[in-house]
Amino acid sequence: MNRKPSMLVVFLTVFIDLIGFGIVVPLVPIFSRHYGASGWLIGTIIASYSAMQFIFSPIWGRLSDRHGRRPILLISTLGASVSYVIFAVASLQGNLWLLLASRLFAGACGGNITVAQAYVADITPPELRSKRMGLIGMAFGLGFIFGPAISGIALKFGGNAAPGWTAAALCAANFLLAYFILAESWKPDSSPVNKRPRFAQWGHTLSQPKIGLLILIFFLATFAFSCFESTLPLLVSDSFNLGVTADAARPAATVISLFVFCGLIGALIQGGAIGRMVIWLGEAKLIAFSLCLTGIALMVLPFIKGDGQLKWMAVLHLADWPWIKLLLALALLSIGASLTRAPVFGLLSNLTPANEQGATIGVAQSAGSLARIAGPIFAASLYVQVPALPYVICGGVSVLAGILAAVRLGAK
Repeated sequence: MNRKPSMLVVFLTVFIDLIGFGIVVPLVPIFSRHYGASGWLIGTIIASYSAMQFIFSPIWGRLSDRHGRRPILLISTLGASVSYVIFAVASLQGNLWLLLASRLFAGACGGNITVAQAYVADITPPELRSKRMGLIGMAFGLGFIFGPAISGIALKFGGNAAPGWTAAALCAANFLLAYFILAESWKPDSSPVNKRPRFAQWGHTLSQPKIGLLILIFFLATFAFSCFESTLPLLVSDSFNLGVTADAARPAATVISLFVFCGLIGALIQGGAIGRMVIWLGEAKLIAFSLCLTGIALMVLPFIKGDGQLKWMAVLHLADWPWIKLLLALALLSIGASLTRAPVFGLLSNLTPANEQGATIGVAQSAGSLARIAGPIFAASLYVQVPALPYVICGGVSVLAGILAAVRLGAK
C-alpha cells in the first residue's frame, strides 16, 4: 500500500469499534439479571470477555510485532461484528448461555486496543506518546457517548435485540472502512522480536522493574474501576428504585444516560487535558492523582440514594439533589479514570524497545483483562450481599494504587 500510517485513521477505526462496544456493555448486567442470572453468574458473564482478552491480548500483540498491525486490527474488527450477532440472538431469545458465548467470542477477538496502542507507538516520537495514547482513550470516551446513546434509541424502537444488530452492522462497516483506508505502521526491517512462550514473555516483561511496577498499578486501577463498570447498572437501579425485575428497558434507559454522561467527561479530558497535565505534573504525579480521585469517587457512590428516573432538566431543581450528587460523583470518577491510562501506557511505551511494543502492551492489556476477570466476579458477588462494600473496598484499592505510584514512580 502507498498510503501512510495515520493517527486519524487508526483513531477512527478504534472509535467506530468502541461505539459497538459501548452499545452492548451497559446492557449486559441488566439483561443478565433480567434473564434470571444470580450475582455470581452476572459477574461471570461480565468477566468472560476479559478472561478471553487475558488469553488472547498478548498473542495478538506478538502477532502484530511479527506480521504487522493492520491484519490483526482487521481480524479483531470482523470478530467483534460476529460477537454482536450472537449477542442479538441471545437478547432475542433471553438465553443466558448465548449471552455468555457472545462475550467469550468478543473477548477472544478483542485485540483492537493492544494493537492500536502499538500502532500509535510506531508512528509517534517518545515525547508525544502519553499525549497520543490519550487519543485512544478519547476514542473510549466518545465510544461511551455515542454507543450508549445509539443503544438507547435502538432499544426503544427495536426491542431488546436491536442494540446487538446495530453494533454488528457498525463493526461490519468498520471492517470495510479499515480494509480500504488503514495503512500499515509496522516496519518489516525493524529488529526481529524474540519469540518467547507466553509465560516467558510475562516473566521477561515483569522482570523489568519500572515496567513491572506500571503493569501492577494498571492491574490495581483496572480491578477497582471494574467495580464501577460491572455494578453501576445494578446500583443505580436499586438506589433509585427503577424496578429492574419488572422491565429491563426502564433501568437500561437511565443507566445508558449515565454512561453517556461519563463518556462525555472522559472524552473531554482525554481529548485535550491530558497533554497539558502531563507537561504540568509529569506522568508519575498524574497517575497518582488520578487513582486517588477515582478511589474517593468510588467510595462515595453507594451512599447516594434517591427515587425515580433521571430527567436531565429536572436535575437543575433542588428536589433532585440526589441525582445532582450522583452526577458529581460520576464526573469525578470519570475525570480520575480518564487520566490514568494514557500516562501509564505512555511510560510503558517509552521504556520498551521498538521491536517489543506489541508484546509489552499485550502483557499490560492482559494484566488489565485479568483484573477485569476478578473484579466483576468479586464486585457482583459481594454486591448482592452488601451493595456498598465492593465500592468501598475497590475505592480503597484505587487510593492504595495511587500511593504506590506516588512513592515508587517518583511523584512527590
